[in-house]
Amino acid sequence: MQTIFLQAASEGFPVQLVMFGAIILVAYFFMIRPQQKKVKEQKKFRDELTKGMDVITIGGLHGKIVAVDTDTVLLEVDKGIRLTFDKASISMEATTKVK
Repeated sequence: MQTIFLQAASEGFPVQLVMFGAIILVAYFFMIRPQQKKVKEQKKFRDELTKGMDVITIGGLHGKIVAVDTDTVLLEVDKGIRLTFDKASISMEATTKVK
């Protein structure tokens, strides 16, 4: 009787292995890959920030870029009012919606 259970259990292992592999593939193509693509697009957007662009920060502040450094941007939010922000705080989604 015990040998029957052991034989039945060994036949299901390859099927379980294939299903586990399928779950990993689905997770990769629907969760990991799109996130990597989005991160790459955000990095490209932040690298292409130039003087004179109208942008929106993740906090919702609208401004025009006056100067760009390696990690920061200087935004003019009103006449004579300039604020320094980290490049990571510029929202790609909100900025592209406004254009």
